[in-house]
Amino acid sequence: MDYRENYEKWLSFDGLDESLRTELKGMDEATKEDAFYKNIEFGTAGMRGLLGAGTNRMNIYMIRKANVGYAKWILEQPNGAERGVAISYDNRHMSYIFANESAKVLAGFGIKTYIMESLRPTPELSFAVRHLGCAGGIMITASHNPAEYNGYKVYDDTGCQLIPEWADQVTKYVEEVEDELAVKVPSSDEAYDYINWVGEEIDEAYYEAVKGCEINPGLDKSDFKIVYSPQHGADNWPVRTVLKDLGYDIVPVLSQCAPDPDYSNTKSPNPEVESSYDESIKLAKKVDADVIAITDPDGDRLGVVAKHNGEYVLMSGNQSAAVYLEYILSQLKEKGKLPDNAVMYNTIVTSDLGELVARSYGVDVEKTLTGFKFIGDKIRKYEKTGEKQFIFGYEESYGCVVKDFVRDKDAVQAVLLAAECGNYYKKQGKDLIDVLNDLYAKHGTFKESQIALAKAGVEGAKRIAEIMDNLRKDAPTDIAGVKVTLAEDYANSTRSDGTTIDLPKSNVLKYYLEDGSWIAARPSGTEPKCKFYFSIKGTDANDASLKTEKFQKAMMEIIGE
Repeated sequence: MDYRENYEKWLSFDGLDESLRTELKGMDEATKEDAFYKNIEFGTAGMRGLLGAGTNRMNIYMIRKANVGYAKWILEQPNGAERGVAISYDNRHMSYIFANESAKVLAGFGIKTYIMESLRPTPELSFAVRHLGCAGGIMITASHNPAEYNGYKVYDDTGCQLIPEWADQVTKYVEEVEDELAVKVPSSDEAYDYINWVGEEIDEAYYEAVKGCEINPGLDKSDFKIVYSPQHGADNWPVRTVLKDLGYDIVPVLSQCAPDPDYSNTKSPNPEVESSYDESIKLAKKVDADVIAITDPDGDRLGVVAKHNGEYVLMSGNQSAAVYLEYILSQLKEKGKLPDNAVMYNTIVTSDLGELVARSYGVDVEKTLTGFKFIGDKIRKYEKTGEKQFIFGYEESYGCVVKDFVRDKDAVQAVLLAAECGNYYKKQGKDLIDVLNDLYAKHGTFKESQIALAKAGVEGAKRIAEIMDNLRKDAPTDIAGVKVTLAEDYANSTRSDGTTIDLPKSNVLKYYLEDGSWIAARPSGTEPKCKFYFSIKGTDANDASLKTEKFQKAMMEIIGE
């Protein structure tokens, strides 16, 4: 069935939501094709896309279809129907409706659900799965994407997003649903006995667990101020409650605290975008804050700005994580609490700096593919064997986890860690940037950056595939005149030196350069983008910046952009 047939099928469906019917009638031909040329797919973080009518959009019909597949998978888990599924959602358009549709579809399969009574962040959903002993979890969110997006993430019984093997099983069941418009959904009355509303009891348990992340709980918190913004998202009360209970002077950006799905008072809800910090920096200057923290809409990512020499300096996810690691490991070592078998996890597109910090303390490092599900899976493995003890996990895109009672990125834990780090080092006469510069002096100066080429629609998908195919067919032997010493192709599990990669297959290419830098390319699993990651090593900050510009320009020339 081509996109025109799909479009006509939806338009002629008697039971179609009238708002979607109106949207269908207003579509031009290009929009019809993009909305119906394929079914929206699972990526590295579940199913995510534009809200609206169509099989390639997020709407109640595609949510229902996805839940049929997930329900069948849950029923295969030990006592899955009785253990049930925890469900949470953020502030986005349709999030509450999608959560309720999910619960009703699962009820149709005899599966219990536990829905949060109001919006809660992703890490609290991960915690709730474990706390309630559920067989799985659902989070309705599009994370840091713009307001016109929403998404659907599914979890296993450890609170970890489904690894590819299990996600493939769910996908198989989803694809067996021939007609998304024909999925039968129980009425609210019929589903009533299966649906449970939860909230405060989960909040209290989660907040107490987060408070337990303090390394130096007796540290004096006077003379330290942190400005915080939830960017209109779900972390507002969790972050403010935890930090206030622990005695921190936390100053909220009130204009960005309301759960507004249009993100009216921020230029972007994404901590990776520099302009998202504008209002927070204005307030920080006014109150003379030491640290700024902002979280994304579903509360799993944290961006940090540190006051340094009177200026507010934005830290990348790689930089802040390296400082967190230094603090955690130095304090545990000082207290004699650093395990001999400690292990830290990060991803193949994460800076080398964190690895160097960890190894300097004798901590093992294991890399995973992009996506926190892989870090969660590593934690599960060693939890069972006891071979290694988890100490920290992070990825470059502003996500980390400190304690493994959550198996996803946890910005509530991260805000507490940023506050404790900032407070501790201020009392040593330093700020977070001073600590970062000390790490550069010890381990080498690194500059990490990213170029995300947006390629929307049918033609965009073709162009992304073409870029990756061309790089495979004609792999660069040098970039900007610097020799490529090793090339890795994660889709084929091969390296140019003849060795193999022992990770699940993924569409990622990585080039190691003679000067200690590396560059990686991968299509995004959740957005219509092709991403290029640059980890550039220089003799100092200026050298690293100049080299970054050179490598970025050269890489774009290689791919013809």
